[in-house]
Amino acid sequence: MKFILGTKEQMTQVFNKEGVVFPVTIISAGPITVTQIKNKEGDGYESIQVGYGEKKEKNINKPMKGHLKDLGNFRYLKEFSNPDNTPFEVKVGDKIDVSSFKEGEEVVVSSISKGKGFQGVVKRHNFSGGPRSHGQKHSERKPGSIGSTGPQKVFKGTRMAGRMGSDRVTVKNLEIVQIDKENNRILIKGAISGRRGTLVEIVST
Repeated sequence: MKFILGTKEQMTQVFNKEGVVFPVTIISAGPITVTQIKNKEGDGYESIQVGYGEKKEKNINKPMKGHLKDLGNFRYLKEFSNPDNTPFEVKVGDKIDVSSFKEGEEVVVSSISKGKGFQGVVKRHNFSGGPRSHGQKHSERKPGSIGSTGPQKVFKGTRMAGRMGSDRVTVKNLEIVQIDKENNRILIKGAISGRRGTLVEIVST
C-alpha cells in the first residue's frame, strides 16, 4: 500500500509519445513524514499517521508539540489504515515522496469539493422549475410540491434547498500520467474536486 498527501495546483494538458493529449491535474505532493505508527496491540487497529505542510510554531499547542517532538511543525496530520493488517515497512521519522509512485499506476484520490453555500433546488438537484404560463407567477425556480403530507412531516432525504458542496469526494482508478521528482509534482489524468490549495489524498493499493 502506497500513499501520499499533496495540494491541488491547477489543470493543464500534456501530450504522450504518440501525440495524444490528456487533461491532467497537477498535484504538489509530499514529502510527508511518518509521525506515528499504530498497532493492534496498543491501539486496536493498524494504521500509520503522517504529517504534511508547514505551520507556524506559535500556532501549535503544547500537546501537539509533545506528540510531534522534533519531527516538524505540520499543517496536516492524516491517518492511513492498513486493510491487510500487515506490519508497515516504515518507522517514525521516515519521509515518503513521489518516488514511491510510478507513471501509469492507478490511484484513488480523495479531496474536499468546492463549497457553494446555500443553494436552491435548481442548482443543487437539477430541478427544472415551474412553468411560466397559465397563471403562475415567479415560480421558475421553486421546488413545487414535496408530495404527500399524510404523516404531517417532511420525509428524511427529500430533495430541497440547502448547503451545497464542501463534501469529501473520492474518485477511483485515476491514472498517473507524469511524475516530476525534482519539483515533487504528480500529474493525474482527469479532474479532481476542490479549489487550488485543497488537501489531496493519493492512495495506491
